[in-house]
Amino acid sequence: MNLLILFLVFLKIGFFAIGGAYSFLPLLEKDIVVKYQWLTNEEFLDVLGMVKIFPGAISVKFATYTGYKIAGIPGLVITNLGNFIGPAIFIFLASKLYSQFKDLAPVKDAFNMIQLAVFAMLIALAFQLLNFNQLRNINSILIIAGSFLLFYFTKCHPVFIILGAGVAGVFLGR
Repeated sequence: MNLLILFLVFLKIGFFAIGGAYSFLPLLEKDIVVKYQWLTNEEFLDVLGMVKIFPGAISVKFATYTGYKIAGIPGLVITNLGNFIGPAIFIFLASKLYSQFKDLAPVKDAFNMIQLAVFAMLIALAFQLLNFNQLRNINSILIIAGSFLLFYFTKCHPVFIILGAGVAGVFLGR
């Protein structure tokens, strides 16, 4: 039964991960941390930090980690299969319909609203995952501000920002 549940959770994530690499995180967190408690909140954050360092799609790395942790190699395979099927179906159908309907106002409006919903969920997730006690430390505030500024205003790759924060953590500590 664990394999079926793993498959269905990652199938759902694959179907609803609209908007890019981070759009699935609220869905993922609700299922693997809150509902099934396959990962703790702290482990979720640790894995999130870890998967950003390695190349490839974040959803694939989360599927791989979670599937392997829960059910070994069969879990790894089934979570990645579930994660793949939704986007593959959507892309197949979209490729058939896109050229015909891409310029219609309702289609453009729908995608604009979906983008706003994904943005709102990412903000909510950021606040859920933040340990507000960390904001009492000036070093933490500097890392948050510096990371935001580097990511938003420069072309600095997120890997370098994350690695830099890790190095700063080693030297600055708590």
